[in-house]
Amino acid sequence: MIIKLVVSNMDAHRSLKSDNTLRQPEVVMAPERLGAMHQNRVSFVRYLIRQMAQKNWQVSQHDWQLSPEGYGHAIYRLETQQHQYHLVVFCDEISDEERNDRVIAEKWDVTFALIQGEVDQALLERLRANVPLQEAGRNPNSALVLARANKSVRVFDHLVSSLAQGEQPDPQQLANVGYILRTTAVYGNGKFGIADFKLLEDNPDFHQSFSAQMCAVYLLREFSLDWVHYLAKQRGGDKAATLHRSLQRYLGVGNATGLGMAPYLINHPCIVDQWMTTREQALGEILSQPFDSAKLPQLTHLLTQAVTHLKQVVTINDHQRELNKQAVEELAAFSHDVVSLAPEQTHNWQVVVEQSQKMSLETQEIVLSCVMELYPEIADSYQEQMNCDETLALASGKKVKDLMLLLESRYRWAIDTDFQQPENNYWFWYRSQDKEEPRLGVRGEEAGEERELPLDVGRQVYRLYGALLKSESQQTLAEFLLLNPQHRGIAKRAWTLGNKVMGDIQMNVLHQGSLPMHLLRCKLAVFGATKFDPRSDRWVQVTFFQGAPLLDEIHDGEWLFPILPSSEELAGQALVGEAK
Repeated sequence: MIIKLVVSNMDAHRSLKSDNTLRQPEVVMAPERLGAMHQNRVSFVRYLIRQMAQKNWQVSQHDWQLSPEGYGHAIYRLETQQHQYHLVVFCDEISDEERNDRVIAEKWDVTFALIQGEVDQALLERLRANVPLQEAGRNPNSALVLARANKSVRVFDHLVSSLAQGEQPDPQQLANVGYILRTTAVYGNGKFGIADFKLLEDNPDFHQSFSAQMCAVYLLREFSLDWVHYLAKQRGGDKAATLHRSLQRYLGVGNATGLGMAPYLINHPCIVDQWMTTREQALGEILSQPFDSAKLPQLTHLLTQAVTHLKQVVTINDHQRELNKQAVEELAAFSHDVVSLAPEQTHNWQVVVEQSQKMSLETQEIVLSCVMELYPEIADSYQEQMNCDETLALASGKKVKDLMLLLESRYRWAIDTDFQQPENNYWFWYRSQDKEEPRLGVRGEEAGEERELPLDVGRQVYRLYGALLKSESQQTLAEFLLLNPQHRGIAKRAWTLGNKVMGDIQMNVLHQGSLPMHLLRCKLAVFGATKFDPRSDRWVQVTFFQGAPLLDEIHDGEWLFPILPSSEELAGQALVGEAK
């Protein structure tokens, strides 16, 4: 992150509320609401598929060097209008004991890299020597993404066994998981020798945040389907069946995410503000559109699809299960009420959405994602606005009273917290020595407090405000920070974020009851994940690209809430297959 003092007129900043339909920051940036977010049209996976469809990207299986047992390597070629890329996948045999989704793992079923340009034999051998090592390897600068994944052994074995016998798998076994492969880390931005994001700023294909990572994951989904079909053919020969198209579409790529993702949202506040502001501005413009009763059938279809999706989500988490159950009931009631609306009863979609405000946060956020689908041309016009400058800056000529007024206006959640109370200082964040991964410790009970990470934005703002109260209101900020240099970093952050539309996440991450899961859910929803299955309050399993179009049918349509194909649909596909 770039942090520097700049001389500028911050009074010319964007309006804190540029449109009267925008929700307030204290609503949007509340952790509980962030923890209820869902995929929407400006999520990264949706943006990627639109790009591939609209720009006619072409993907082909370039090289397939797997043994009859399924081990070796495969390469997929991606041709865009400007460049050529290759996804290089390595499959290795590992024991069940070695298959571990935690960052401490050293072996994986699959490791892969997205490479810009050609992959000749020399580069392939270098990749073969380093990609399977992941963090322990050193990769070329032409690698845009480095990642690894493990099988869902149950789904993988069931698919191969069934297809090899010429049979279709049990759909419910697929629904219980939703994917064949589950990624445990997808690295970008300069780690372990791969390309820095700076190199992608002018790349027409992957200049948007995380777009290269999303592309690598999408191509991995195609490999996972090809892999099980290949093994089924090896075992069953001519008798082997092809998985029904709708079941192929239903399977995405799983992801296991833990605490390591949470600090990103705190360490990159301008990016988070940009993500959330972009979504809110797109949503605000859509909600201000005149109510159109002709769109109600589409809305009720999406709501019904959301209900079916939630009913089919399998989670071991009792709290999430209850949230899903409540949302199912509320969405059914909302659908019933909204179809009875007449044009004369409302003047825009904001009034419609207000009917969901007494329902749970899960339901409210689902409704908003559905409404965004009604006006794709509006939502999609915001898709290129997810990047931003991360500079944190203080304006020149400002005084102590100016910063105090801003804190009282935008950081009330922090300055009203009593950090003298133990529950507000319960946790400390630190970085593990072995894998350099963020961890949580109990203050005063666990070792490592002296290495605490500065993720305590709320406490820093609280201390800054206390120091400002003891200073003369007419004192310049430059003088104040010269006398109190320990507050320089948080002063820049608070001024910058306080003058943005959404600003900081309003969460004291040190509080005994704080849930890192809210941060994980927020970032994953921005990425475009579905099927949230918290495994604890510190890590979650989700699915990417579940329900997305397959490579040979790329389109930019809606696939918001993936649902298992019906038995009638599967039977119809079987008849078509027999006719052929």
